[in-house]
Amino acid sequence: MELRFRSFNMAAFLCLVLIGFQVSKSAALIAAHDSNPPYPKAILDLKEAIVKGLGFQADEFKISGFDLRDAQVGKSVAYEFDVEIDDKVMPFRLLEDVNRWEYVDLPIFQTAHSVRPGEETGLVETKKFDDTMPVLAPFQLAGPMELWIQDAKDMRISLPHEVDAGVLKKVILADGAVVTVKGARSVSLRHPIELPLPFNRTSSNFASGLLALAEWLRNAAQSQDGPLLSLRIVGPTSLTSPASSSPSSNNRLKLKRLAPGLVELSSASKRKSGSTAIDLQSEVTALLAPDRFSTMWPITSIDGSNSNLVGFEALLSSVLGPKASKEGSFKLVKADVSAQTFVKMGFVVEKKTGQGDGFDMSGFPAWRTKPQSVRMHFEVLAKVDGNKVVPERVVQIDPVIGEDTVADHVMTGNTTMSKVPVVYQPSSPFAL
Repeated sequence: MELRFRSFNMAAFLCLVLIGFQVSKSAALIAAHDSNPPYPKAILDLKEAIVKGLGFQADEFKISGFDLRDAQVGKSVAYEFDVEIDDKVMPFRLLEDVNRWEYVDLPIFQTAHSVRPGEETGLVETKKFDDTMPVLAPFQLAGPMELWIQDAKDMRISLPHEVDAGVLKKVILADGAVVTVKGARSVSLRHPIELPLPFNRTSSNFASGLLALAEWLRNAAQSQDGPLLSLRIVGPTSLTSPASSSPSSNNRLKLKRLAPGLVELSSASKRKSGSTAIDLQSEVTALLAPDRFSTMWPITSIDGSNSNLVGFEALLSSVLGPKASKEGSFKLVKADVSAQTFVKMGFVVEKKTGQGDGFDMSGFPAWRTKPQSVRMHFEVLAKVDGNKVVPERVVQIDPVIGEDTVADHVMTGNTTMSKVPVVYQPSSPFAL
């Protein structure tokens, strides 16, 4: 009996040792998992690009953060322009404010350890990522011009009834033809355009200078010797003839096949050459804004009082400077408008303190232990480009500052209430 009892104790002891080893091993794995999260390749590339852009040294700074659970996703429209003045090309990049940020699971952020046990539910609801690419709002284009179609699958043409035109690569809009483009991801200029000067602005609330340049460009495109405006449209879903609110007007278009993948759209009732008024349908929004007064060729769904258009005109006028009032010309080398998906997340840069590090500790309380490292909080705004995340803007943010609280007995020097002197307030003459 005694031998059996000892054997049982030895077996129990071995079981306890094995259980303790498994628990310690699991705890070590969890700790390692928490300290070194498995970042996907997109985040690693983003981190490397930020380090190179900010000029941080790997041995002096430590970058952490990039918590994918706190990443916010939004959609916006980006505008890129390259203007050439006196053989100098000046690039401009403008971005509309994101109206709505959401917590979305992007496929490029998924890893094998994205969701840990017990984290399937959280305080913030995370939505599934919409696989459809962001698209521009529907906009209208007027001829004469040519459209090069790219990455368009099962695109529909309605004139106003649907027409099977096959696989389209190029569409020529004749003079007077107007189409509404829906589902486009980007619109860009295929060839540089040389525009004349002077650039006259008559009002600060109306883009008269840009409308004058657009009218000059339209007249040049209508002439036989003038250059034909050429645009590249990526991913459109449909080209439709805009519906008219007036039953007497005729917006029907005629389709003519010129070659495989090449068609020409012409107006059944050609408008007068001097008329620029386009009848817009109520549900169509503009590429920049849904205003509808004096329209701008070739994008007839925006008008001269559009706030973004007025801002573009002010920017161009400031870039031209004194040359805006002189005879000459400038060239629009690049013009691209695209719908983009953006990601916003925070990260922390930590640097150890020491002699000659530039940090002033003179105002630090004497009773508090001085920190051995200083942290700086940043926020990065990055663009999702396929399987890559390209940083666009990095700004420093102020973290939540903690408040120091001191107990009453520490403030009074650990004095009991029985030893505190009683102070009587003077009586008020107005008291009854």
